[in-house]
Amino acid sequence: MKRRDILRRTAAASLLAVPATGLLTGCALGGDDDNSGGESLEGTKSEQNPLGVKEDAPLEVVIFNGGFGEEYAKAHEAMYTEKYPKATIKHSATQEINKTLQPRFVDGTPPDVVNNSGAGQIDFNGLVSQDALADLGELLDAPSLDIPGKKVRDTLLPGVVDVGSYDGKFLVLSYAYTAYGIWYSTKLFTDRGWQYGKTWDDHIALCRQIKAAGIAPWTYAGKHPRYMSWPVISMAVKLGGQDVAKAIDNLEPNAWKSDAMKAAADAWYQIVKDGFIMPGSPGLDHVQSQTEWCRGKAAFISCGSWLESEQAKVTPAGFNMTVAPTPSLGPGDKLPFEAMRGTASEPFMVPAKAKNRAGGLEYLRTMLSMKGAQDFTKKVSSLSVVVGATQGAELPVGLTSVVKALDASGSNGFNWVYNNYYRKLERELVDAACGEFFSGRTTPAEFLDQCQKGADQIAGDSSIKKYKRQ
Repeated sequence: MKRRDILRRTAAASLLAVPATGLLTGCALGGDDDNSGGESLEGTKSEQNPLGVKEDAPLEVVIFNGGFGEEYAKAHEAMYTEKYPKATIKHSATQEINKTLQPRFVDGTPPDVVNNSGAGQIDFNGLVSQDALADLGELLDAPSLDIPGKKVRDTLLPGVVDVGSYDGKFLVLSYAYTAYGIWYSTKLFTDRGWQYGKTWDDHIALCRQIKAAGIAPWTYAGKHPRYMSWPVISMAVKLGGQDVAKAIDNLEPNAWKSDAMKAAADAWYQIVKDGFIMPGSPGLDHVQSQTEWCRGKAAFISCGSWLESEQAKVTPAGFNMTVAPTPSLGPGDKLPFEAMRGTASEPFMVPAKAKNRAGGLEYLRTMLSMKGAQDFTKKVSSLSVVVGATQGAELPVGLTSVVKALDASGSNGFNWVYNNYYRKLERELVDAACGEFFSGRTTPAEFLDQCQKGADQIAGDSSIKKYKRQ
């Protein structure tokens, strides 16, 4: 048996024995002695071909088949073959990126483009620490495919490069621009004469009205309770400023126990103890909770701006879902009510050992063209990271509300990136803490203590590479 076969079988076996977030941290990625990754296929660079694509080189693209589906990717692939008609594209889609691609990263035969998303994604910390990703800096400096006079980097919304950079290298392109907030139905609110509360006191008063009307004020994805960490941290950041998020990102001691986080946790505990959460929510996954919300069983839900696309098939006509910022805790907040969390999401990467690395970069350039970005928004009802791609487009109600909310947020927008740096911290440790907290089994102090212990666990693990957010 060849060494490559042994490595592949060993890696496949490890999938069954090791938690997903720990993969790639204890095994070498490729580089075995039979050079199984092969040499990258490259063509001649020119003004028309700035990345040096070999025009007949095959390209393999693997897409996460989640809320956005895969049709948008097929459209991008068609755009690629318009320019390179001799190239054949192998397309596949899966909800299990890690299980599907882990063995291929290990034996040095990864695809050329990977949409590394979803609950089953490969841990980016492991990929980055073992140099498994190609540097996308060349892509940033290439001219835009169809926006004259601009480099690709000049066409991107603020923060896109920051989110995908590790130790100064741009390694991950997050393609969708996501706003995170609290969602409600404007039809429901109009019919009932309710108005979204801008302060926490107003929000609680409204929750009492909603509950009295026989509707649960809140539901959430009980099987993925980290969704509720987003409004808690958002409230804390608006109260204490951007440094609250930076301290969490940088694993600073007691970052989760700051005064702002304590105040936010105390506030959100009120919806638990006052019975404002729909019964049965802890047992629901994200789709189930969102569907109950669409049916009018609950008034509020915390989610990102993929919600409208993900729920398109079950949303009643005229429901008119709308996103709003997290309410302000008090008049002393450092950021205004309109401040909103917005960030690039839906990560794409070109593996360092991709056979057609130049083609992978060119595929990303195609995605970042104005044509590619506009087609994405049209197909999936979500913003892309390309500036101006929604101009002149007829947007659905939910996405229109997202655009308005981000415009109102402006320079006060904020984000955190600990979930990118340390996937296990959010997906397992904070997730578990949120599950206990929002089901009423722990107090605010115990909730924050659990989160801090999780952060300390990551900070003290020498096998996990650490990153510093400036």
